[in-house]
Amino acid sequence: MILDYAAVTLLWLSIIVYASLGGADFGGGIWYLFTFGRRGKDQKSLISSAIGPVWEANNVWVIFLIVGLYTAFPFVSAVLATALFVPFTLALIGIVLRGASFAFESHVSNALTVREVWGQTFSTASIIAPFFFGTAAAAVASGQIQVPHGKIPVTVWSPWLSPFAIVIGLLALAVCASLAAVYLTVEAKRRKDEELEMSFRTRAFIALGVIAVLGVVALFLAPSEAAPLWNGLIHQALWAVIVTVLIGFAVVGALFFKRYPIARILIILEVGAILGT
Repeated sequence: MILDYAAVTLLWLSIIVYASLGGADFGGGIWYLFTFGRRGKDQKSLISSAIGPVWEANNVWVIFLIVGLYTAFPFVSAVLATALFVPFTLALIGIVLRGASFAFESHVSNALTVREVWGQTFSTASIIAPFFFGTAAAAVASGQIQVPHGKIPVTVWSPWLSPFAIVIGLLALAVCASLAAVYLTVEAKRRKDEELEMSFRTRAFIALGVIAVLGVVALFLAPSEAAPLWNGLIHQALWAVIVTVLIGFAVVGALFFKRYPIARILIILEVGAILGT
């Protein structure tokens, strides 16, 4: 039993690390889709230079999580892999397509039209994986994936296509976008580019606002569509919800006063609090 708890704790911490690092990579792709105006090229350059050295390494956490789950909890992994085969497959396609398109876009320097196509593919693919990971997580949290008489269920659809799951998928996108915006604000500050700094600071505020709105909507839907999660929050983890909200306000405060390194630490804690809750 102790080993089971240790394995669960390790896997959960790994999810937080992947969300904090790989999530920022996905978020960079999301903002890549919204690069425009006079500084659009500079925005893309900042995103590419920030993602380039680390995106491959960050995906190692996905492999670690999959191998760890199959090793420690083979039956659970079989249930999830079967029941959530569709969203997991779509997320995997997003990860592969995103990595390939980013690599191709980075090495196509002369054909601008082709490079633009690969760039748009990279940004679009960056939306796919976190969204479907979010819907899959919501399906698990809803308690609708049942194992009758120990039999592995067939592929399910409704749990990850419910309004609650869609909201959680969008929330995952907003979390990735907020991570990337805060990280890129730090990078722009390091480059001493005040215009880019303010641009991504504004985007961080927007993403945090979207997180707040989607969080409220998710809490509104949870009693009817994710009763186990709702009951756990109300009776056992209400304090965690309060801590998550307070950390969110702290992130906003750090951004407002331009304490970007502090904001970067706080946004990581915010992601950990959201996943831990």
